[in-house]
Amino acid sequence: MGQKINPLGFRLGTNQDHHSLWFAQPKYFFEGLQEDQKIRNCIKNYVQKNIKISSGVEGIAHIKIQKRIDVIQVIIYLGFPKLLIEGKPKRIEELQINVQKELNCMNRKLNISITRIENPYMHPNVLAEFIAGQLKNRVSFRKAMKKAIELTEQSNIKGIQVQIAGRLDGKEIARAEWVREGRVPLQTLRAKIDYCSYTVRTIYGVLGIKIWIFVDEK
Repeated sequence: MGQKINPLGFRLGTNQDHHSLWFAQPKYFFEGLQEDQKIRNCIKNYVQKNIKISSGVEGIAHIKIQKRIDVIQVIIYLGFPKLLIEGKPKRIEELQINVQKELNCMNRKLNISITRIENPYMHPNVLAEFIAGQLKNRVSFRKAMKKAIELTEQSNIKGIQVQIAGRLDGKEIARAEWVREGRVPLQTLRAKIDYCSYTVRTIYGVLGIKIWIFVDEK
């Protein structure tokens, strides 16, 4: 039997860190988790509603949250920072106000900053958004996976695996198809693996996208 585990959770404490850094007592832990989810959902919804994206890719690689007693520091890693900076310089302030309203955090200060990443398509979340946009436009899933792998060839990665599951091409029986390029050693702890799971709604139903990227080995 194959035992599946999230590659990030498998490597925590060895060579990878979690995207949320904070401490809470056990009885308040679920409140912290809900707060993190609200912050991430609010940022993604703001980007989707207020920014016109021609390519269909938001470019959010990941969102890092660091909490202290009186400060919540949120760092957004964007592949295309012009989405938030160009046109409206007050967008970050507006986003900060929206998140504060969602959280109702009166006693804590919220700081939001944006960090640009050099190779956006090296990150699985950006690639998954690209594939989801292709599938919504009724592009064949094989062409979408092949194009996604071609985009990563410019980045310095050692391997990639892409899997799409569901009613592929509108077939009645759901199935899973995957393609791999290079090495993806999931059981090697010293190998840094970036992973994401993404859901896309199409006219045929819900499809699931999973991407594993082998970045480096320490």
